[in-house]
Amino acid sequence: MSSFAFLSQNTFLKVPAAGAETPFAIAGIAWDGAMTNRPGARFGPRAIREASHMFCDALHPHFDVSPVGLLGDAGDLPLHNTSLDGMRAAVAPHVARLIRAHHMCWLGGDHSVTLGLLRAYREHLGRPLAVVHFDAHCDTWSTHFDEPSGHGTWVYEALQEGLVIDACFTQIGIRSSASREEREFVTDRGGQVFPARVLRGLESPHQLAGVIGAIRQRLAAHGNPPVYLSLDIDCLDPAFAPGTGTPEPGGLSTNQVLTLLEELADLPFVGMDCVEVSPPYDHAELTSQAAAAFVWTYLCGRIAAPAQPSSR
Repeated sequence: MSSFAFLSQNTFLKVPAAGAETPFAIAGIAWDGAMTNRPGARFGPRAIREASHMFCDALHPHFDVSPVGLLGDAGDLPLHNTSLDGMRAAVAPHVARLIRAHHMCWLGGDHSVTLGLLRAYREHLGRPLAVVHFDAHCDTWSTHFDEPSGHGTWVYEALQEGLVIDACFTQIGIRSSASREEREFVTDRGGQVFPARVLRGLESPHQLAGVIGAIRQRLAAHGNPPVYLSLDIDCLDPAFAPGTGTPEPGGLSTNQVLTLLEELADLPFVGMDCVEVSPPYDHAELTSQAAAAFVWTYLCGRIAAPAQPSSR
């Protein structure tokens, strides 16, 4: 768990510790016990925070705002490092407390942390959520190498548990190997998937208008429910994000992700996570810099977004 001494030296954007007066907050979930390939995502929160320091003294180039003054850092949540169930149980009360007080951005950690977060948001909001999910992997496996849960099962579990609205679950950037059943699981349940292959060469708002419009139409058709953003850094091609546990060639560019985050900024988001940053495999901080830019852009988009339903 991060101490206040640590926080004073390395917080996101060098902001102070989260307090009651800060509407937005950052927290790390430094867990990689569910990794199936290369470990190291437990070091992601610190690396993302350090990379964010280059953004701390200026305005976002698109939104023309800064989250500094509205944002606090709650440090890394205390957790068990040897048990997935133990980790989820340990962080649950802290997650519940933080989402009651702040609009949260969670720094992973591997993608298994998202299931516990969605359970907490479902409980807090009293209704299932829409999800926008950036990833190379569908994460719809019914087991995790013969274990019941892991970083590749959270989508399957979330849909099975009714945490999310099936028709409002959108996946972007999917391209990994999988069986037909796993690859089509979200679409078979009524959701929508934009594989990386169909997005090749599309980067500008005009070029991505079909994706943006499809997401908006789904949400509007279901009364614009609260939206959760889960961004696995391996949605990016390894050329842009080598520092991740399960890299998959043929992925998105940072331009594509930034365009989508900027163009969808006015959706009724309730929170987001950025996961699977593994600093031991990074080069020149490319991955942590991208992750920090995505979280910063999301925060600035929330601040700049026009009036809309409550974001908590």
